[in-house]
Amino acid sequence: MQINFDKNDNGLIPAIIQDAETKNVLMLGYMNEAALQKTKVSGLVTFYSRSKQRLWTKGEESGNVLRLVDMKIDCDGDTLLVQAQPFGPTCHKGSDTCWDMPNRLNFGFLSDLEDIIQNRKENFKPSESYVASLFEKGLNKIAQKVGEEAVEVVIEAKDDNEDLFLNESADLLFHYLILLQAKGYMLKDVVNVLKERH
Repeated sequence: MQINFDKNDNGLIPAIIQDAETKNVLMLGYMNEAALQKTKVSGLVTFYSRSKQRLWTKGEESGNVLRLVDMKIDCDGDTLLVQAQPFGPTCHKGSDTCWDMPNRLNFGFLSDLEDIIQNRKENFKPSESYVASLFEKGLNKIAQKVGEEAVEVVIEAKDDNEDLFLNESADLLFHYLILLQAKGYMLKDVVNVLKERH
């Protein structure tokens, strides 16, 4: 599909910038045909600055550039989705995104669960939280729990009770996330290993 720069009087189209890895939206800018061509040729995301009235490569002053990874045109041909690799903060105010949100890999509810585990580890007494009590008992106890849950998953996998299998699988994953943090890691670290293997 061709990009329709003539749809707006000023010849500009919105360009949504998305981190190619985390899939988080970093910013919104505008491109004209010249900005698009410069982006493709240089490999650095370039916009048409409405305030400066000229082409502007993101990071030309700060060094916080956006390296082009991929581009997609929307169904109407008048908006770009630009996937990029950010080098440094994207927002001129110093934050990861222009919405002041951290740009980190997010695994949905599993990331929320990691945050809960970290919070219980740091802010709760063992008498108040099962998670805090596991951390107090130490690495050996946490590793033992993962082993027990893994055995229970294997046992339930051989039976026909799907509910028990899924519950034991949830227990295993939960305790594995605790073990990761006990070792100083997070789910993203395991995902990075899988990506390297891929």
